[in-house]
Amino acid sequence: MYTTSSVVAATALLGAGAAYAAYSIDTVADIKKTAATVAWDLMQYYHGNETGQTPGILPGPPPAGDYYWWEAGAMWGTLIDYWKYTGDDSYNAVITQAMVHQAGPNRDYMPPNVTLSLGNDDQGFWGMSAMLAAELRFPDPPPDQPQWLALAQAVFNTQASPERHDETCNGGLRWQIPWSNAGYDYKNTIANGCFFNLGARLARYTRNKTYAEWAEKTWDWVEGVGYITKDYQVYDGAHVDYNCTDLNRAQFSYNNAIFLLGAAFMYNYTDGSPKWRDRVDGLVDGAIRDFFPDGVAFEVPCETNMTCTTDMLSFKGYLHRWLAAATTVAPFIAPKVLPVLRSSAEAAISTCTGEADGRTCGFQWAKRQYDGSKGAGQQMNVLGAVSALMVEHNPDYVFVTADSGGTSKGDPNAGMNSKQYNPGELPPVTARDRAGAGVVTAVLVVSVVGTFLWMSMGR
Repeated sequence: MYTTSSVVAATALLGAGAAYAAYSIDTVADIKKTAATVAWDLMQYYHGNETGQTPGILPGPPPAGDYYWWEAGAMWGTLIDYWKYTGDDSYNAVITQAMVHQAGPNRDYMPPNVTLSLGNDDQGFWGMSAMLAAELRFPDPPPDQPQWLALAQAVFNTQASPERHDETCNGGLRWQIPWSNAGYDYKNTIANGCFFNLGARLARYTRNKTYAEWAEKTWDWVEGVGYITKDYQVYDGAHVDYNCTDLNRAQFSYNNAIFLLGAAFMYNYTDGSPKWRDRVDGLVDGAIRDFFPDGVAFEVPCETNMTCTTDMLSFKGYLHRWLAAATTVAPFIAPKVLPVLRSSAEAAISTCTGEADGRTCGFQWAKRQYDGSKGAGQQMNVLGAVSALMVEHNPDYVFVTADSGGTSKGDPNAGMNSKQYNPGELPPVTARDRAGAGVVTAVLVVSVVGTFLWMSMGR
């Protein structure tokens, strides 16, 4: 199925089996070798390039499989990073097929078959992966196919549409897109974080100030409603029925990291604005304080009692990837960030000793041993952590712009004519939608800083 360096590395370790006690990240060569094998093992969870399967998605949603649509979008972004960091192009054709196929008929990452589990955050993750492809000069699709920059612009434009914004809570995006979805009454940080992140990056890439204005407006709203505190705690969200005053104070690492990376891009776009520098600094300090106890990534709301959903089991990888990426556009944070990323990655690979192959990765990195928790998210976490170490060693890991080497074709009007799933206009409900919706409406109780509602769980 795959025929380049990743296969070679994986095959070599297969022979070693359980005798191979742990990976190494001591040298650049070790980092690449470890990343190649972790990437190979991650891709064993993907079947979309097999006969009769749907390109682009991981098995799911429940009960058909463990994974919701958004997580595959996040996985392709992880693998784009892996390609740029290491130079291994083994998965490039699969990535392109997946991301083009899932763009949907309107080329906006709103495919009708995921309607009943489609949130602004879900769409946003696919849009951010497309944006990453444009910024890192991932090979462009054929000219007759959707282009990376245009896809990112389409996602942004659909989310900037008046249909997505209302006067409840004085603004902000809702979690869900269709009004009929469970969770439509919740305005959460990750949905607004995806929009903010895309706006900041599009502003820098295109130099179009409208994107920056939206990013500013989104930050101001999130801060004003209390989702980001003066101490840079980043809370999960609140309900419109309470005017967003019933704050869910759960702190997930990806909420901090998505705003941190967006703020770093705004710092870069504004040529070092003191306001954005302060925000970047504050979020970095908050991330290290809240999510890296003893220098190892720890997902507080779920890992404390191991009440993690499948979604949460992938958050550490985004934390590592986005912190590393932020150092390239806001280099002043590197002395704080890079040592923590390394100590955390060392702990991460120490969990990769599980199952029959002796190298399956776990989730509880602080234990420094395999904990029996395995899956695409766990592998993606370790791949993100290991690959991100290359940010110090690969000078080609650069976020380009339209004026500094970018090749992806854009369309500032992309997504303008997309259907917004207004009442009476919902696409037909499929069997897969019904299966996913049944799980979406399940109640999850997690004990951290008190009991909080399932809306904070991402699904």
